Amino acid sequence: MKKFWLTNSAVLTMVLVSASAMAQQKNEFSIKQCIEYANKNSATVKNALLAVQKQEQANRQVTAAAYPQVSASASTTHYFNIPVTTLPDFISPATYQVLIDKGVKDGNGQPITMPAGGFGSIPAQFGTSWNASGTLDVSQLLFDGQVFIGLMARDAVLNYYKKTAEVTEEQIKVNIYKIYYQLVVGKKQVGSIDANIELLEKLLSDTKEIFKNGFAERLDVDKTTVQLNNLRTEKIKFESSLQVGNSGLKFLMGMPQAEELVLTDSINEDELKANILDSSYNFNDRKEMQLLNIAEKLGSYNVRRYQLSKLPTLAAFASYGKNAQRNSFSFFEKGDWYTTSLVGFKLSVPIFSGFSKNAQIQQARIELKQTQNSIDQLKLNIDADVEQSRIKMKTAMATVDNQKRNIELAEKVYNTTKKKYEQGLGSNLEINNAQTDLKVAQNNYYSSLYDAINAKIDWLKAAGKL
Repeated sequence: MKKFWLTNSAVLTMVLVSASAMAQQKNEFSIKQCIEYANKNSATVKNALLAVQKQEQANRQVTAAAYPQVSASASTTHYFNIPVTTLPDFISPATYQVLIDKGVKDGNGQPITMPAGGFGSIPAQFGTSWNASGTLDVSQLLFDGQVFIGLMARDAVLNYYKKTAEVTEEQIKVNIYKIYYQLVVGKKQVGSIDANIELLEKLLSDTKEIFKNGFAERLDVDKTTVQLNNLRTEKIKFESSLQVGNSGLKFLMGMPQAEELVLTDSINEDELKANILDSSYNFNDRKEMQLLNIAEKLGSYNVRRYQLSKLPTLAAFASYGKNAQRNSFSFFEKGDWYTTSLVGFKLSVPIFSGFSKNAQIQQARIELKQTQNSIDQLKLNIDADVEQSRIKMKTAMATVDNQKRNIELAEKVYNTTKKKYEQGLGSNLEINNAQTDLKVAQNNYYSSLYDAINAKIDWLKAAGKL
């Protein structure tokens, strides 16, 4: 019993160590690595790629309709009672006719005549108790307009699903970009909060010394303490929101929550400003436009498919079979097997279908027109998206530059006010206001920086350059 307990303890320890190692797995990812990970692990992307594989099999099914269709069958039948077939009585009329021709008379001395009610029927059994047959059937579709169009449309349909997968990947890519850089900006903002906490801790220490020397009031110490506590609380809340954002990013990527995700990229304002004045873009660079173009092509195929459904279809067929009849189950012994073989063609001509084919053609044309209208609308949307995102990007970058200068001025004001306060030439209210202005400037800077990142991502997506 003791040995068994030790063995199970060892197994339990190995499991716990393995689980701990898995929980502590650390992933240090750049933005590109996050996107690559999402493309491999996101359930949404996986399903989009599975849809492509599903369509590949559907294409094989369409192709199969143009290949010969071969089937074989075999059957064995045993009759406990051979079926009875009734036949008209063809024996009695001939017999009566002979008697009549010979002038034969009945027992009453009357000439024999045909019965007034006729002769009825004779029950007869045909066949044997055991029957067996084997047949090989082959058919080949020679012409069917709908199958012909289906073969032509295979590549377009497959490309449609591939492009749909690319659109899905791009949507996830945009979201990953935004969340990733929101967390990067947030990390920098935490650094500013830490710097402000350090400033307030130094200010609180200096204020306490000034208070001890009788050059400050207790109220000044309390106010600075309150500010410091508020800033520490703000940091806790901000770090919590970053943790939630990190969790959301892992969920979007398809990464287990137990794993650690560390972001390695940083914000480069020069890269952010790059191509800000670029006004060139092509509608067909947008994956949504590529998808609609394929949909338009498929719509054209659909119209032709219904148009060709009015044409006749032609198919060839052949059959070869063997059958045998026995009074006992002796098919594998000596005995005859009789051959049946045939070949033929079948022409099916649609004559009247209640105008349903015309309705199908018109529906397909309307759907094609809707797709064309969607293409025109998407072009307008792209123009608007590009223009609006460019304006937002320019505005945000100008705001970033202004707020960056504003931070520098706020830092100078704070440092100057602090020196005056330390020299007894300023009040605690002035330094508190200066610190508040510095914090506001920093918050405005990071807010505008994130706005600029979002606008740049939106612009890249709108222009098809993401």
